[in-house]
This record gives sequence, C-alpha cells and structure tokens, in this order.
Amino acid sequence: MKNMSRRSFVTTAAAGVAAIGALGSMAPSADAQLVATTSTWKVSDFTDLAKKPARVKQVYDIINIGGGVFLNNIKNSLNGLHYGFGIPADQIQIAAALHGPSNMLNMDDYVWKKYKIGEWFKVTDPKTGMPAERNIFFPSKHNLKYPSSSPDSEDSLYQDTSIQALQHRGVHFLCCHTAAEEQARKLIKLRGLSQKPEEIVQDWLSHTLPGVMVVAAMVGAVALLQTEGHYSYITVA
Repeated sequence: MKNMSRRSFVTTAAAGVAAIGALGSMAPSADAQLVATTSTWKVSDFTDLAKKPARVKQVYDIINIGGGVFLNNIKNSLNGLHYGFGIPADQIQIAAALHGPSNMLNMDDYVWKKYKIGEWFKVTDPKTGMPAERNIFFPSKHNLKYPSSSPDSEDSLYQDTSIQALQHRGVHFLCCHTAAEEQARKLIKLRGLSQKPEEIVQDWLSHTLPGVMVVAAMVGAVALLQTEGHYSYITVA
C-alpha cells in the first residue's frame, strides 16, 4: 500500500474541469457516449459527497481487482481512525473510486453471470471453486446481522470486508462510466459479440449494486474529490 499526493495530476485534471457539475448519475442514452458531457449527468449526489463536512476524508483509487484486498484496507482505515485515533464514526468519510477491472465490483450478480465476469478477470468463487458467476465481493457474511459487537471479533461488522458491510458503515462506492465504455469494447472484441458497446454499457449501468454512484470519468472524480472536497488520496498496489 502506498500514499501518493499526485499533486501534478490533480493540477492538470482540475484545470480541465471548471466545476463538479460534470459528474453525477448517468442519464441513459441510445447513442455511444465515450465522453460524457455535463448535460447528461446529475450532479447533486457527487457534489454532496465531495463537499460533505467530515474531519477525515479519504479516497481509495482502485484499478485492479487484486482479490479484493483493498476492501480490507478500507476496513482497516475505518477501524484505525475510529478506535485507534478516536475519530467519531460520523466524522469519517471514505470513497472507493473503482475503475479499470475493479469497476466490475460495482455490478450485481446479473452482470457477473450474464457476462461471465469471473472467467474474464480470473475471479474464483470460493463456494464452487469455479469462475465466479456472482459478485462475491458484495454480500455481508452475516447479512448485516452479527453475533458479536466487538471490533476484535471476526463475527462483527468491524471485521466484515464485504462491500455491503462497508456501505453500511458509510463508504461510498463510485463506478466509472468511461471504464464501462472501454471494458464493453474489450469484451466485444474478446468474445466476438454482436452487441453494440452502448447496449452492454446500459445493461451494466442499470445493474449496479444498491448505493453505487456512477461518475463520468474516475480520474476527474478523484481530482475533484481532492481539490474540491479535500479528500486525502490512497491507492493499494
């Protein structure tokens, strides 16, 4: 794991984006939309996230799935800040900025099964030992009903690294529209599909996990979270 300021990246990206208004929830379009424009995006949710008042704000920039290791790092951030440094839970805000292959962790089981995501990205379902046909990273191992309230117990919310549990603790997961467009084209070429890229993209983005926020371009979103929202930056190698 490594911390990076990416000051030069932020300066360049922020200069090309006049305001947060370029981002938000995607409005479906029948035409290919490789580059989203301000007129096609709802901005309020992202603006609220970027400018949310909190003592500690952190954005995780994640590209590779890497077995979902970054989810454990996010859990450690929450626990360390709250229990180790005494920061109130409501004063901690973490955003998980997923793009590249990790973008598929924002999709539900329908997408994973229909498009064979586990086979594509070499994700094995521990229950079957076969390529995952479900999003194994989402469900809470206890369905958010835990037998222990101790932060040291593996059977508590505080040691649950599922997306569902982290969302329950206030983590926001962001989905990249640009990455979806690029991945759809790669999948069509890889499998010789007859579908148009935008058909696949719209299918994916209509099946994101509950609570996932779609943004126009993750590199722009990360820049704005840093410059406009004063989020600290971290990535997991």
